[in-house]
Amino acid sequence: MADPELQMNPQMEQIHGEIRDTMRALANGFQKLDKIKDSNRQSKQLEDLAGKMRECKRLIKEFDREIKDEESRNPPEVNKKLNDEKQSMIKELNSYVALRKTYTSTLANKKVDLFDMGIGTSDLTADENVQVASEMSNQELINAGSKTMDETDQAIERSKQVVHQTIEVGTQTATTLKGQTDQMGRIVNELDTIQFSIKKASQLVKEIGRQVATDKCIMLFLFLIVCGVIAIIVVKIVNPSNRSIRDIPGLAPPAPPTSRRLLYAQTQYLD
Repeated sequence: MADPELQMNPQMEQIHGEIRDTMRALANGFQKLDKIKDSNRQSKQLEDLAGKMRECKRLIKEFDREIKDEESRNPPEVNKKLNDEKQSMIKELNSYVALRKTYTSTLANKKVDLFDMGIGTSDLTADENVQVASEMSNQELINAGSKTMDETDQAIERSKQVVHQTIEVGTQTATTLKGQTDQMGRIVNELDTIQFSIKKASQLVKEIGRQVATDKCIMLFLFLIVCGVIAIIVVKIVNPSNRSIRDIPGLAPPAPPTSRRLLYAQTQYLD
């Protein structure tokens, strides 16, 4: 709970309570860390604690914004108490950062600068990495905390840009895939239409082939008839006395004149 002497608006009280809850979680986390013997589990616990430190740092920055927003409406003594409370929380957070630094160095996993997980000073050397945050002045803590918060905000903004670009790329990819799917559907429909047209064309070709074959047979039969007639005419011209073609209508030779006279004489005699 917030200090009764501190005059805070509801939003500030909520942020302050969240910061204190996170601080208690950090304290419990480091107590559990002492009981963990496995180095891998210790590293995992340190990563979880680092996440809580980053969240605590974000909340402290929000608490600082609320102080600045209410500064013109609060008396000077209230603003002083609020700033002292903020500095106290920054100092406590830096103590946890330094404690995590010590554990990390002991595990020899990697070297972690105080700027990575919390509020600290800039450009520390290897020998100065073990400096305890409580040795820093309040102004140094505020400046270091503000700088680290700004760096964190910039990293968050860069992450947001990357996420936004990823979403845009995913949207464009989905649109492209949808267009390609629609195009493939149209191609399949066109292939079905072409296949149907090929089948109809094949049937038409077969019908035309049958009709052509029938027409050829008829033409051949007519050709044979014409050839026969021509042959008869040629034979008749060459050999008019051929009896084999005498009975054909129009091709028989004319009757001799003598037979006509005999027929006439017989008719006169009968009269």
